Amino acid sequence: MPKKQPQLDGSLERHLTILTKQISGGKVIPFLGAGVNLAGRPPGTSFECTKTLPSGTELASYLAKTFGYPSIEAENLTRVSQYVAVMTGSGPLYDELRSVFKIECNPSPLHHLLAALSTRLRGNDRAPDHQLIVTTNYDDLLERAFEAEDQPFYLLIYIADGENAGRFLHRPPDGSILLIEKPNEYRGLDFKRRPAILKIHGTLDRTDSERDSFVITEDHYINYLAHVGTSSMLPPNVINKLRRSNFLFLGYSLRDWNLRVFLHRIWGEQKLTYNSWAIQRNPNEIEKKFWEKRNVEIYNIDLERYVAELARRVGNQ
Repeated sequence: MPKKQPQLDGSLERHLTILTKQISGGKVIPFLGAGVNLAGRPPGTSFECTKTLPSGTELASYLAKTFGYPSIEAENLTRVSQYVAVMTGSGPLYDELRSVFKIECNPSPLHHLLAALSTRLRGNDRAPDHQLIVTTNYDDLLERAFEAEDQPFYLLIYIADGENAGRFLHRPPDGSILLIEKPNEYRGLDFKRRPAILKIHGTLDRTDSERDSFVITEDHYINYLAHVGTSSMLPPNVINKLRRSNFLFLGYSLRDWNLRVFLHRIWGEQKLTYNSWAIQRNPNEIEKKFWEKRNVEIYNIDLERYVAELARRVGNQ
């Protein structure tokens, strides 16, 4: 018999009730971090053995081993990636990242849930707009889940390298690739028609390696910070949605300081407050204090169980 799950406490029950209501009105922006790749993987197993995708720490250790990183501190992905780029060039680094993220693996229940939510919102008169999902992950599992759900979507991708570094590409459902050169004048996205996936750290492009984009080295992060003023990067309707939504953080650790800078800019530009939530197992005291200062309530629960509970509530609506 399957192991019976303990009952949820009252605060988590209330949170899920509120969250379900906000989601049904298109008022929640999920933020996906590398920790979502650990959901559902057997404890104590590696991504290499299970043919799944790595967490940030696992990816750092893998690159350190592959390229002979000369330090025992091999869990800092940004520093290890900078070493690889300096010693071998950005080409070998990108080639290795492509080999890691191009493997065939299935989207998780979380990816499928987010895609299914978009389908539900499509026929919901209460939701004025479709949802926006933000991710720092390089993989394309979320996009594949949307395709499996037959849900068209906009894809926005940050460009990490080359002459257009610091800008975003827009890929509409027709597969065309559009450079957002003048964000304040860009009108190519309409949330009343379809949802959008915003990839703020770039992505793998399965069809063309020349379009791979990874914000991963120290130099990438420095360049990112130089361009991170949100009003100069993204179209106005995307900015407005970011400023007027609740956030749901899934699979994040605050070691990702690039995300913290991005959020600081958004939260600093908000005229109204929108409480948000983070699903994080065993957060440390620093993480608790940071989230509390930003009106983000932490729920210490396994991501797999949280997704299952949320899916059950959404399905019962």
